[in-house]
Amino acid sequence: MGADDLPKIISVDDHVIEPPNVWQDRLPEKYKAVGPRVERHRVASMTFVGGKFSHEMGDDADDSLPWADWWLFEDKAIPHTRLAAAVGVPREEVTVTPITYEDMRLGCYDQKARLADMDANWTEAQMCFPTMPRFTGQTFTEMADHELGLLCVQAYNDWQVDEWCAGDAKGRLIPLMIPPLWDPVLAAAEVRRMAARGVTATCFTEIPAFLDLPSIHSGEWDPFFEACNETGVVVNMHIGSSSRMPSTSPDAPPMVGSTMTFTNCMMSMVDFLMSGVLVRFPNVKLAYAEGQLGWIPYILERADKVWHENRGWGGVADNVPEPPSTYYYKQITACFFDDEFGLTETALAKIGEDNVVFETDYPHSDSTWPHTKEVAWKLMGHLPEATVRKIIRGNAIELLQLDLEP
Repeated sequence: MGADDLPKIISVDDHVIEPPNVWQDRLPEKYKAVGPRVERHRVASMTFVGGKFSHEMGDDADDSLPWADWWLFEDKAIPHTRLAAAVGVPREEVTVTPITYEDMRLGCYDQKARLADMDANWTEAQMCFPTMPRFTGQTFTEMADHELGLLCVQAYNDWQVDEWCAGDAKGRLIPLMIPPLWDPVLAAAEVRRMAARGVTATCFTEIPAFLDLPSIHSGEWDPFFEACNETGVVVNMHIGSSSRMPSTSPDAPPMVGSTMTFTNCMMSMVDFLMSGVLVRFPNVKLAYAEGQLGWIPYILERADKVWHENRGWGGVADNVPEPPSTYYYKQITACFFDDEFGLTETALAKIGEDNVVFETDYPHSDSTWPHTKEVAWKLMGHLPEATVRKIIRGNAIELLQLDLEP
């Protein structure tokens, strides 16, 4: 097997920048003026420090300030930034700066252009996380009007099925729904509604408590997990889906957090392994997007050791009857875009070749587009052909129940 024989990629972590019409086309008339809509305004400031993104709208009459396209809804405003639409831009020009739709590569938000960019990147299919709603729809959870919030969630999910993943993209763009996180019963109902429409994947937050929501230890999420258990809808958690990126201090440069992004997935995985959720709901599958791989062997080793040695006082003896790694191998999938150590034979033997899927992260700054094929071969060329095929596409097809050639 050579680089030219590498199977077509199925990526389980990419991103879509929603076009301006998504909510205006779908919300009831009475909500259009307060629901999500795009307006162009100046930007007074935009920073990303200490793991926190901050911005301020400027005076449109001030010619010294740059323009951005902003999402406006209720009393909130979110500007587009180069960080979310970095593809095709030299890395040294990817900075914390405002942009408009015209400043983006068309494939960020246009379906036909996205498919063309996938073709240029040896990618057969991909699943896209949201941008304006944030990685698990927490934007709508923060709305004051939860009736409007639910309508926005449903509008986004319907747009995924009816437009973004429809037509020529059917089978190539994989729908990923967002749940109404403020109510686990509503979230369960939305999982069932979208499962009936053929959706096999939902977003969720790595650590609900970081969003001031009940923890997974509380039992309050059981209706949501039961719906996923019943329908086979996979629970996908992207780094940052708890609205808190890791950092060491409020003034730490973004590079500190960027190096440590995997820690969100690490904490979440330990949380789930010790929660009993995977015991109570044995058909629930978890997938960690953009978490990488190399840290997993140690965490599994440590979790099992703690389980063996500290069950008397550790608080999990009644909820976790088998070593935690048991549930990892049966129910958890890790996603990576570039991890040399994690793909060494020694590490991969511990991580599990059946527990790994691949991503291109289009259009973010970590994306390997348009060289993902070359990157994949560099990372995996030493592995057996059957293993490469699993990681590049087979595991994703099985996990997401895709009608594609394994």
